[in-house]
Amino acid sequence: MNTPSSNTPSSPSVTNHTPGPPVRLGALAPLTPPGWVGAGRHLLAGLDLAVREVNDAGGIDGRPLELVVRDTAADPERAAAAVDELAGLDVAAVVGEYHSVVARAAAARADAIGVPFLCSSAVLDALTEEPTERVARLAPAQSRGWRIYADFLLGAGRHRIAVATQPSVYWASGTRVLRDHLTSHGGTLIELDTNKLTPQALCDALVEHDATALLLLVGHPEPAVPIVRAVRADGRLPEILIGAPAGQPEFAEWAAALGKHGTGIPFLRYLPERLGPLGERVGKELRARLGETPSFVAFEGWDTVAVLAEVLRSHGTDRAVIAESWPRVAIEGTRGPIRFSRVPGIGVRQWAWPPIQVADRDPAAPDHFRTLHTG
Repeated sequence: MNTPSSNTPSSPSVTNHTPGPPVRLGALAPLTPPGWVGAGRHLLAGLDLAVREVNDAGGIDGRPLELVVRDTAADPERAAAAVDELAGLDVAAVVGEYHSVVARAAAARADAIGVPFLCSSAVLDALTEEPTERVARLAPAQSRGWRIYADFLLGAGRHRIAVATQPSVYWASGTRVLRDHLTSHGGTLIELDTNKLTPQALCDALVEHDATALLLLVGHPEPAVPIVRAVRADGRLPEILIGAPAGQPEFAEWAAALGKHGTGIPFLRYLPERLGPLGERVGKELRARLGETPSFVAFEGWDTVAVLAEVLRSHGTDRAVIAESWPRVAIEGTRGPIRFSRVPGIGVRQWAWPPIQVADRDPAAPDHFRTLHTG
């Protein structure tokens, strides 16, 4: 795996017994702040594990598979520039990325210069402005996952929803999905701008509006951590549900920052209720690498390389042919059978659909996740 700071060092993902020039995959991940570093670390762990397994099995027709990794640091311009650089390094395709706005920039650039892009983990529906054959995605679209989250809220009797927001295409899109679904089922949604409200003022607004749930559509650790602490400490809000549909509580940084205050906060994760044999095996390997429970993002990374390896073995390394091959993908992933299709309203080839669940950290055992709802 090439490091983010160097162009062409030897890759530890390439084993010595696979002769021939490597088949390169460019990989994008947030590995430094302000990117979500924990997500980037899990994504890269899944990508690299799968590459090692491909090479242990003989590579791509005798050629080793090699990751060329670039750190996006949650910067769309940096991601677009990385796609250009990776194209110049003769990668067969680009994979990865966690942040939706960053993935959108990468997808646009990859499409413009003719490089296939398999998006691992970003969910923004409008990943590209226009339909394209060059881009495919493993993560579910935001409109589907966040509607399932809204169903969970309604089923839990939470109808007066407040969202703490920051300016972002991603957060605005999520707010729109939630509002449309909640209001069509008798719920209400109010927006609270965290750029204008302190955590204490936000608590005052929750009381004023008699909110039954507060959803954190904001970054971590700021302002999410101070908001959670303020709400948990406010004696007027003992019954309010705090939620984080974007998945912040999945990662160890959340638990380290908030401890018991970070438990009981439902979030979306893209895992089945039970993993099959492949998922169990890969999960054990990922746990050993990461030293903690692997997130759904790590499984998305592994599945990404599994898809590309199958495409490369079956159809070769020509970029145009790879882009044409998404509809013919049919593999068993860690979380179920993976197929790509055209989904109404989605401009890229989409796995329709990955498993989706609403989960939280168990207050009685913060390292244990409880499944609260499935969709």
